[in-house]
Amino acid sequence: MQINISEAKANLSKLVNMAHAGEKVVILKNNIPLVDIVAHEAEPTRKLGLLLGQLDLPNSLMDEDDKINEMFYGSDR
Repeated sequence: MQINISEAKANLSKLVNMAHAGEKVVILKNNIPLVDIVAHEAEPTRKLGLLLGQLDLPNSLMDEDDKINEMFYGSDR
């Protein structure tokens, strides 16, 4: 369906319902197509755990480092 912008202003709710139902709605200005009204498509959600089992972390990952502790706390610790 093609409709002039002035008519679209008066019938916006109807046009939105038509686009949601799957009909192609094109808004024209001076008989030149400006925009299409299309139904919204939700973005896919992120999938958690995508790299599960693909990373190998060393057991010493959380061990404290004496040099780093000295930088934070000084040598009087």
